[in-house]
Amino acid sequence: MYSITVVGTGYVGLVTGACFADFGNHVTCVDSDERKIERLRALELPFFEPGLPELVGRNIQEGRLTFTSDLEAALKGSKVVFITVGTPPRADGSADTRAIYAVARIVARNLDGYKLVVQKSTAPVGTARSLIAFMKRFAKRGAEFDVASTPEFLREGSAIETFMRPDRVVIGAESPRAEKILRDIHDPLFLLETPMVVTNLETAELIKYASNSFLATKISFINEIANLCEALGADVKVVAKGVGMDRRIGSKFLHAGPGYGGSCFPKDTQALAAFARADGVTTGIVEAAIAANERQMKLMVEKIVKAVGSPRGKRVGVLGLAFKPNTDDLREAPALTIIAGLKRRGIRVRAFDPVAMEGAAGIPALKGVEFAADAYDAARDAHALAIVTEWNEFRNLDLARLKRVMKRPVLCDLRNIYDPDDVTRAGMTHVGVGRGRPSAKRAAKRRKARA
Repeated sequence: MYSITVVGTGYVGLVTGACFADFGNHVTCVDSDERKIERLRALELPFFEPGLPELVGRNIQEGRLTFTSDLEAALKGSKVVFITVGTPPRADGSADTRAIYAVARIVARNLDGYKLVVQKSTAPVGTARSLIAFMKRFAKRGAEFDVASTPEFLREGSAIETFMRPDRVVIGAESPRAEKILRDIHDPLFLLETPMVVTNLETAELIKYASNSFLATKISFINEIANLCEALGADVKVVAKGVGMDRRIGSKFLHAGPGYGGSCFPKDTQALAAFARADGVTTGIVEAAIAANERQMKLMVEKIVKAVGSPRGKRVGVLGLAFKPNTDDLREAPALTIIAGLKRRGIRVRAFDPVAMEGAAGIPALKGVEFAADAYDAARDAHALAIVTEWNEFRNLDLARLKRVMKRPVLCDLRNIYDPDDVTRAGMTHVGVGRGRPSAKRAAKRRKARA
């Protein structure tokens, strides 16, 4: 059992702190926002994550999890400090790491015995090593500390499951003492035979960026194949199924749609490309994935506009604002880009999301958007209904009812969750992503090209 301080109560910090407390450690979560700390103590969590309120509440009640805005007080007596503050992207795509160094400075000045400082925020490769020299500048002579890196691989919407049953734990540690502490903290995972990757600081940091960049590339790849399917009359769902059966490739993340979003993939791909450029390395595949993702969202706008015809006086219902189901996270959500594009075309938008609407009111891209009471209210008087986020409650809509309330029964199924034939039988037009069908016109065009 360890006394742990977690600095930062955002998504990573709060989940990490609650889960480590559930492992039996005494955890203090720190945030400079006093109002946020008061709300956390009252179990008012700043974001939606299934199961997290119950986990936080249980560990508060059992005395293992506390919250404070006083970092210096929290550091007293703690053995391990996890830094989980934000690293937002700058204009050039590089990560802003100022918050990490601000925390490290305070920790260095308050070393009261050996401490292990664990850099968990996603930051450019080399950040953890640079913290060693940086902290020595502010620490008392002879102060003992180590710096380690343990990147997070949480999946929003299933964060507790991915923390408690991870694919692997990556530990960047270069002293036996630091490695032992981190192995001890993660000891409950040994019962599940969780693989541990122990390596140096830079390798641990790069594993995080490489993982997210690869997954983002996989999404962009299948989206480009989807666009090719539409041109050739093929069905991307069947193509993805056939490709995913190859065990070297796998079926995960081979789902065509409007593109990736969220707090990780856009930021991490851009950051990797930025620090690679700074070191004179070309990352053409990653940069192509970024460009393909941006292009895909614009293509979705064009797809919807084409479905409604002339945009003048038209209304589109949008189902889903969050970047993925089971979260209220709107960061880099495809819905924001798509809605902004529709608005620029003069199309009015009425949107619905099961949990993300409360945080959507102040977002510039959503200014002027009407918020609906449910999916059918979003569809009311619409010339098309677009499914942008694949919430479970959107998977079994009453198509007959949709047809009755819409001005034009057009379903833009941007997540391919409906069978086109089922939609057609219900008297609606189905517009999917990569759901091409052979046509006589297309076949004639190909015959002419071969002749």
